[in-house]
Amino acid sequence: MSLNPSDISKLSRAIAQEVSRAIEGKEETINDSILVLLCEGHLLIEDVPGVGKTTLAKAIARTMAGEFRRIQFTPDLLPSDITGSSIYNQKEGTFEFREGPLFANVVLVDEVNRATPKTQSALLEAMEERQVTSDGVTRKLPEPFFVFATQNNIEMTGTYPLPEAQLDRFFARVRLGYPSRKAESDILDHQRVENPIDHVQQVARVDEIIAAQKGVRQIFVHESVREYCVDIVRATRENSQLNLGASPRGSLYVMHAAQARAAVEGSDFVRPDDVKYVAPMVLGHRMMLRGEVRARGTSGEEIVRQILETVPTPVPTA
Repeated sequence: MSLNPSDISKLSRAIAQEVSRAIEGKEETINDSILVLLCEGHLLIEDVPGVGKTTLAKAIARTMAGEFRRIQFTPDLLPSDITGSSIYNQKEGTFEFREGPLFANVVLVDEVNRATPKTQSALLEAMEERQVTSDGVTRKLPEPFFVFATQNNIEMTGTYPLPEAQLDRFFARVRLGYPSRKAESDILDHQRVENPIDHVQQVARVDEIIAAQKGVRQIFVHESVREYCVDIVRATRENSQLNLGASPRGSLYVMHAAQARAAVEGSDFVRPDDVKYVAPMVLGHRMMLRGEVRARGTSGEEIVRQILETVPTPVPTA
């Protein structure tokens, strides 16, 4: 069973409304996070400390039924600490597999860049294949399976930069940024006595999320819009500011994200504006910027927006 665009729109609005109780003045970022969930993707939340990255992930998890786990990545964390391992049962005389925290519907990986590359790589199979292999046995992860990862992009001491292969596993990257003056004042007011996240309610069942994800894939994408997605990604490979452009996975994810954007808006087909909206957050982290470009402080998202101004926008016809 799959949900139609109208039901998907209602569900996403309900989730966004509840999450807004905990995150002040960041409606766009909240909606972007929900888009990634509807696309069966994984989200990287990157920003300075204290702006609400972990709160955003926990709030979205609270709106959903199902199992939620949080993993604090540290330099001494081992791969088996997150995937699970076999424990010897003396009574039975056999080894039993004890599931790690990855066996959940929503997994919050806090400060993902603080763990060693070996532990970071343990996430790759889980994120891409929705499975974990331990002691030669492959075990499926629950559905839906959604990874929130946070990282501080400013502090470098004691961190291990994410390799390109792992960055590419994240469907999108979003940033929260500092709140406005009014939003920050509201935060002080609302958290004077208690944390508003305690009042975030569950508004979606697991089967509803799965049905919404299936409904997103049913959104119609005109051939000209599909070619538009391809043209944008191919333009990243020819851009002089980049050492490496986005891969075909980028094209595919842009299309899926545009389908989710259309569904959330209640539309049964994708418009070019949907593609323009999602392209920066889907492609920004999939490209390798030249050293001098990074030195100027230019982000991948900014380069994608520049590319969008040069690629001709299609006008779909019936």
